[in-house]
Amino acid sequence: MASGGAPSRGPGEPGERGAARSGLWAAFGGLTTRGRSFLAAGVAAAGCSYVLGQSDLLRVGLLLAVLPVVCVIVLHRTRHRVTGSRRLSPSRVPATAEARVHLRIDSVSRLPTGLLMLQDRVPYVLGPRPRFVLDRIEPGGRREVSYRVRSDLRGRYPLGPLQLRLTDPFGMCELTRGFSAFDTLTVVPRVDPLPPVRLGGEAAGYGDGRHHSLALAGEDDVIPRGYRHGDDLRRVHWRSTARYGELMVRREEQPHRAHCTVLLDTRGIAYEGAGPASPFEWAVSGAASTAVHLLERGFSVRLLTDTGSSVPGPDGMGGYGGSAHDSADAAGLMLDTLAVVGHSEETGLAAAYDTLRGGAGGLLVAFFGELDEEQTMLAGRMRQRGVTAVAFVLDPAAWAYDPRGQGSRARFDGERRLRVLREAGWTALAVTPGAPLADLWRLAGSTGPAPGRDDAAGGTTGGWGGVAGGRS
Repeated sequence: MASGGAPSRGPGEPGERGAARSGLWAAFGGLTTRGRSFLAAGVAAAGCSYVLGQSDLLRVGLLLAVLPVVCVIVLHRTRHRVTGSRRLSPSRVPATAEARVHLRIDSVSRLPTGLLMLQDRVPYVLGPRPRFVLDRIEPGGRREVSYRVRSDLRGRYPLGPLQLRLTDPFGMCELTRGFSAFDTLTVVPRVDPLPPVRLGGEAAGYGDGRHHSLALAGEDDVIPRGYRHGDDLRRVHWRSTARYGELMVRREEQPHRAHCTVLLDTRGIAYEGAGPASPFEWAVSGAASTAVHLLERGFSVRLLTDTGSSVPGPDGMGGYGGSAHDSADAAGLMLDTLAVVGHSEETGLAAAYDTLRGGAGGLLVAFFGELDEEQTMLAGRMRQRGVTAVAFVLDPAAWAYDPRGQGSRARFDGERRLRVLREAGWTALAVTPGAPLADLWRLAGSTGPAPGRDDAAGGTTGGWGGVAGGRS
C-alpha cells in the first residue's frame, strides 16, 4: 500500500465539487467586454426597477444579467467536451525539408460549439506560430486543419501544447482550453547521395559489402553445432552426432559483412562559426551521408566521435550496426544521434585513437576539423595496417572568418597536414566551403593513399620528424 499520498475521492465528493466550483468561478474571468457590459446593465436595470417600482424594468434587467451567466456556464461545460490531437507527417525530416502537421478537433458535446480559435505552439526556428479560426462544430462533429513547418537547423523540436479558444455564439465569453500532449519533430542532417566508387586500397569485403566463409571445406574440416528446433535433418552430421552423443548439424555458409567506422570530429576548438553554412554542419552532413551510403551497400557501420563514444553502441557487434535486417533502423538511429550532436569539450583525438586501435579494423572514413601538428600526427596513427582510411580535412584558411586569416590558435600549412596523413596511408582530401561531398567521394575513389611503408603501427616516416609507431 502506498503511503504519504492524498486520499482519493470518488466522483461527486466534496473535493471534486469544490474544484468544479473553483473552475466555474475562474470561467467568469473570460467574460468579454460585451458580456461584462450586459451583466453591468442587467444589475443596473434591476436596481433601478427596485427604486422606481417598475416590474417590467426588472424583467429586462434579469434578461440582461442572466444571458452572460448562462453563456459562461454552457461554455465552461463545452470546453471540457472538446478534444484535440496532432499528427506529424513525417516525424523525421532532413534539414531544409518540410513536414506537415495535421490538427484535429472533435466535439463530444451534445451542444454545438461557438467560434473556435486554434493555436499551436512551435519553436521560432520552425516558422510563425500557426493560428486558425474554425466555425461552430455540430454535436459529435470534427474539424481538421494542417500547416507546414521547416527548419534549416537540425535538432529535436517540440510541437505543442495545443491551445483552443472557445467563444459562445453571442460573443459574451471566451475561454481557453490547453492540451498537455505535445509531439517532437526531429530534423536530421541533410543526406547527399554518393556515387558507388571503390576507395583506394580496397578493404576486404568492400564492393558489395560482404564476403562468404565456407562452412564445409571437407569432411574433416566440418565445424558442427548443436541441433536447433527447425533445422533441416538433411544437415545432420552423423559422425559428430555419434562422437558427442547428441544431434549435431553442419553450419551453413555464413555471410560476413564488412565493417566501417565513420569518425566525426566534434571538438569545439576545431571549428569556427555557426549556422547551416558552417564547417561543422558540413562535417555532420558528410558523416550522415557516408553512414547511410555504406549501410545501403551492405556494411556494418559504427559512428564514432572524438569523445570515444560510438553509435549504435557497445551492446552488439562491438558498436557496429546494420545487419541484413536492421540497416534502416541503424540508419535512423545514427541520423537521430547526429540531429542533436554538438561540440565537445575535448582538446584532442586521444579517446577516438584508443577506441580505433582497440577495434577490429575495417574501412575508416573520418571528418576532421582543424588539426594542429600534434593531432595530425595522432590522426595518422589511427589507421591500422592494411586498413583503407579516407580523411576529409577542414581547410582552415578557406573557412576562416577573419579576412587576414589569423585566429586565436596557431594555424599551419594545410598541404603539409595532408601530406603527413597521406604518408601515413590515408587518402586525405581538403574540404573547402561549398565543396560537394559527392565530388570529394568520387575523388577519393580515383586517388589512393600516397605510397609509403605500411608498418605495424599503420604509419610511415615523414612530415614533422616522421609519424612514429602508435601506442598500444
